[in-house]
Amino acid sequence: MPVDQAALDAVALSRDEYDLLVQRLGREPNEVELGMFGSLWSEHCGYKNSKPLLRLLPSSGPRVLTAVGAENAGAIDIGDGRCVVMKVESHNHPSAIEPYQGAATGVGGIVRDIFAMGAYPIAILDSLRFGPIENPQDRYLFHGVVAGIGGYGNCLGIPTVGGEVFFAEPYAGTPLVNAMCVGVAETAKLLSARAQGEGNVLLLVGADTGRDGIHGASGLASRTDPEARFEEMRPAVQVGNPFLEKLLMEACYELASEHRDWVVGLQDLGAAGLTSSVVECCAKGGSGAILDLEKVPRREQGMTPYEVMLSESQERMLVIAKKEHVADVTALFERWELHCAPIGVVTAGNEVVVREHGVEVARVPVDIATDPPQYRRQGVRPAELAELNAFDPGSLPDLAPDQAAGALLRLLARPNIASKRGVYRQYDHQVLANTVVPPGGDAAVLRVPGTGRGIAVKTDGNARLVYLDPYTGGAIAVAEAARNVVCTGAQPVAVTDCLNFGNPERPDVYYTLEHAIRGIAEACLQLETPVVSGNVSLYNEAGGRPVYPTPVIGMLGLLDDVARHLRAAFPGPGCQVVLLGAGLEQPASTLGGSEYLEAEHGRVAGMPAIDLPLEKRLQQLVLRAHAEGLLLSAHDCAEGGLAVALAESCILGGCGFEGPAELPGRLDAALFGEAQSRIVVAIPADTYRQGGGFARLRDLGAELGVPVTPLGRTTREPRFCLGPVDLDLAALQSAYESLIDA
Repeated sequence: MPVDQAALDAVALSRDEYDLLVQRLGREPNEVELGMFGSLWSEHCGYKNSKPLLRLLPSSGPRVLTAVGAENAGAIDIGDGRCVVMKVESHNHPSAIEPYQGAATGVGGIVRDIFAMGAYPIAILDSLRFGPIENPQDRYLFHGVVAGIGGYGNCLGIPTVGGEVFFAEPYAGTPLVNAMCVGVAETAKLLSARAQGEGNVLLLVGADTGRDGIHGASGLASRTDPEARFEEMRPAVQVGNPFLEKLLMEACYELASEHRDWVVGLQDLGAAGLTSSVVECCAKGGSGAILDLEKVPRREQGMTPYEVMLSESQERMLVIAKKEHVADVTALFERWELHCAPIGVVTAGNEVVVREHGVEVARVPVDIATDPPQYRRQGVRPAELAELNAFDPGSLPDLAPDQAAGALLRLLARPNIASKRGVYRQYDHQVLANTVVPPGGDAAVLRVPGTGRGIAVKTDGNARLVYLDPYTGGAIAVAEAARNVVCTGAQPVAVTDCLNFGNPERPDVYYTLEHAIRGIAEACLQLETPVVSGNVSLYNEAGGRPVYPTPVIGMLGLLDDVARHLRAAFPGPGCQVVLLGAGLEQPASTLGGSEYLEAEHGRVAGMPAIDLPLEKRLQQLVLRAHAEGLLLSAHDCAEGGLAVALAESCILGGCGFEGPAELPGRLDAALFGEAQSRIVVAIPADTYRQGGGFARLRDLGAELGVPVTPLGRTTREPRFCLGPVDLDLAALQSAYESLIDA
């Protein structure tokens, strides 16, 4: 009989996709099979619209240990037999419906991806987008999400060391909640998510299975307008238990680090629960499996096979144990007070057979289940971009000198620039005692436990610029994340990305997705930072309006000596301040897409630009100058331009600044233009003389083709003087730290 349309809608399958499934199977699927295929063929699990584009991203390099998509996260060799494992993922749709649990379980899921590979998680970062904070609904979502991230991460004992928060009207009611986790492992003890070896046993470890999260991957994350089905979809949001996850994390790490030979593979139960974990492990291992659902521990009565297979209950792991070590693995988990139930076995076939009390309820060919249709669409450039890109900020009146100080204070107080201390003070960023540079700077720095090495980590992505030009904006997202890492003295080595876009079936949305990916790919190639893992979140829309196209870049940098790191803060009075990259005079075009243009003129328009070869040379200049001991601090010029970057370094360092009294060209562009590829550095005053450190810095700049411009000096007097701006440091600090109360 023809399947009911409501049943297809519930699992986000189109009629054409259902017909293709029937053709491949050679029969109609039953209810359980339809649910399983719906989840595995969903956009969230199957990447139907994005996988052809993701192949454009560079993913290999001398440090890369894993193939993208082959494992739960990407692994990067850092030497001495160790590696860093990292990934960023979204939990946007659940957070729109239930912000606390949506964000909390997003953290839980990304942490499981890390320890599923045998790595110990050492840091969490987040990247958050909300509508204007003045809106009651968006403020509610903001409060809930921040509390959920802190509540879960703090209980796990993993420091939340960095992130970003951005507010804009296109995110109203449609928050983006991306979480990144970084772990460290011995390379030889990495685990794979595969099922192999006929007769080996599938063990389900952790929480009992309930009805939470059903249709999370298909019905919630692979369709638009979840708020239109608010009450219907609320049960699709999982409920987290961080204390149980803490036990699970420690037990799995002990298993991987001390008893690696007991198991074949390890996989977390995330989207689509048992369905995806078992089927995907079988696909990677070239095997099949038989599941006995009556053995699955449940916390609710009367659960059907459909519900058990699609439940996304949290804090569950699938362990593929060697048959001769099942008792050993079980004893290990029981010692950690965790349930460990044998629910099936690995078979030599190519099917996952699901039984309950001996009755077969589903038979799913692994190759069909993991090969959803893929769509390579024809994008159409958004119609509004022609007018937006044609806008010339130079047609606006220049900033009057007597208004410059007020404009700077207003920018410093804007939610997108102001201190996020109100957010990160809720997170424990010192637990584990590895945090060297805490939140509040360009990037976080952590020591690699047991070594003198360090890593720098950052999430970044200016969606306003991607909206105005997807290709250039995508490239800038990579460049800025790398620049932030370089400002700590670290060499950028790898990227994990989360691509947050609207409905890909719309030609204009697909255009932005494709061109943003192309921009990311070009920047990664130029900067030699391969993409080793990531996530795609589509259908982020409300009322037919997509969010800003928002690629979030998680960047990893390496420091050979963690003690030799840089900070954004000026180290104190008496330093010389130098601008590396484009100089003081800037064209009006650099105001395009800037925070200043939106704040003072109410416009999001213009045409962003970046010179990637210059960006690479700038980063090389900073790293070489730092290696020679020339630099005391470094800070990226980003939102708010040069004036904001200088003010932030003064505020963070508690010292004043005296710059040039006259600024060339347009005043607004010189102060607040957001030209790319600029870094403010401080050097010791006694190196400024001829033949000293400044001369060497200037010579390095000339060698690399990077402008080096002296700006002024830091002062003991707590005043900020730049062009017509003359402000007391306390006024800057008051504006900047008008705390966003989370």
